[in-house]
Amino acid sequence: MATLEIKNLHAEVAVEDGEKILRGVDLEVKSGEIHALMGPNGSGKSTTAKIIAGHPAYEVTDGEILLHLDENEFGDDFEIPDDKRTWNLLELEPNERAALGIFLGFQYPAEIEGVTMTNFLRQALNAKLEEREELFEEDEGDDEAEEEESGYDTSPMEGPADEGEVGVAEFQQLLKEKMELLDMDEKFAQRYLNAGFSGGEKKQNEVLQAAILEPSLAVLDEIDSGLDIDRLQDVSEGINALRDEQGTGILQITHYQRILDYVEPDVVHIMLDGQVVMEGGPELAVKLEEKGYDWVREQTYETA
Repeated sequence: MATLEIKNLHAEVAVEDGEKILRGVDLEVKSGEIHALMGPNGSGKSTTAKIIAGHPAYEVTDGEILLHLDENEFGDDFEIPDDKRTWNLLELEPNERAALGIFLGFQYPAEIEGVTMTNFLRQALNAKLEEREELFEEDEGDDEAEEEESGYDTSPMEGPADEGEVGVAEFQQLLKEKMELLDMDEKFAQRYLNAGFSGGEKKQNEVLQAAILEPSLAVLDEIDSGLDIDRLQDVSEGINALRDEQGTGILQITHYQRILDYVEPDVVHIMLDGQVVMEGGPELAVKLEEKGYDWVREQTYETA
């Protein structure tokens, strides 16, 4: 089991005199749990998601984001030593965070012509596995300082060369299994990455990527936006499969209660003005749908 622990997180836009957005966020999500993060526009939800993933547009001015791992978080064949079971994500590059099991599902996924879904996903998986190996390599006894390089040695957008830990044939079988798990048409994987996809197909693709990469914790930023009811149900079934079949922890950022009819959260968190001000069960989202956020503001600032 992995635990993502956000403690007193403060952040601002990373420019001179940048706007302060987060004002002390506290949040904890564990593998196998589904958490909904709700709040009005401008409350800091998407900023929180991007900072977890390492987006350079924001500067953290205080607080911590810790990732706690069990010894067998990455399987029985990969034992994590005691001294490498807690990581401060703020000290890591985005690719290193991904290698440790952090996944960010985008609200507006990019379209890339000329790169098939299959090639992209296999290269991404191999890059993650390679980065993970490097993070856990023993580096004691190195007398000469080596220049550190950030980022991956290979790009997920390179061609179909049969390199990396997971070969083409093995990946094809893995992809087939994951698409069956998500009830997706196999032809989907032969298309170019998000090119010509509908909004719903793009969101399904985000869930497929999470299924392939098997993150410990997936942050899904408004993955329900722009979906009709059929696509909403398809995407929701995929999210539930991530939790039920893979044990992934989900932080579901959303404005609306409707997706929570299909993806029932264990905890609902409400953000206002850069802070989590209220927490509760699924009934809290229903109350928000009925009454909006005014009562939350009144209750928060009356007791402040």
